[in-house]
Amino acid sequence: MTLTLILILLTSLISYQSFSNPAMFHKLSHRPSLEEEKREFHRLLTAGFVHASWPHLLINMFVLWQFGEVVELTYMRLFGEFPGRLAFIGLYLITIVAANIPTFFMHRNNPGFSSVGASGAVSGIVFAFILFDPWAMLGLFFFIPCPAIVAGLLFLGYSQYASRKMDDRIDHVAHFYGAVFGFLYTVALKWQLLPFFAERVLEGLPL
Repeated sequence: MTLTLILILLTSLISYQSFSNPAMFHKLSHRPSLEEEKREFHRLLTAGFVHASWPHLLINMFVLWQFGEVVELTYMRLFGEFPGRLAFIGLYLITIVAANIPTFFMHRNNPGFSSVGASGAVSGIVFAFILFDPWAMLGLFFFIPCPAIVAGLLFLGYSQYASRKMDDRIDHVAHFYGAVFGFLYTVALKWQLLPFFAERVLEGLPL
């Protein structure tokens, strides 16, 4: 069984339990004011394993299933089976925390702010995939063909815009920083991937 599938099953189980357990949902969610006041920093990680609704959970797990196993296998090919699996689980778990840190500093004095979901980590997985294969064709909004690198740039631009202009209770900040961190984490593990990525990008540009 792949680590990707284990993460999907674990996240789904914890999220399902929290749907009918408000106390559990509250205890695991990312709440910067409580992290600051009570030093409950576990929330930076545990928030990635609970979701606000079934659609929220299903979308995140579907995207993780689409990209996670490809990235996991690529990590194993690059670093070896065990080191690759270890690096992959590090990518996922550390990206959850890294994606939540910016909103911790932004909202640590705001008791009304909270967020949940694996979206930041999933964004990191997707951007690791983009690093490996920037011109792969993805389904934008699930059905519009779009090169991965173009979809990634549109995603970053939208996340940046939405984090400043929209009040839709979606943590767009976590999406943005999770994506950036997943890309940089992978480059930090093997810096040669960066010139490889640049070469692939240039090869795909129209003359």
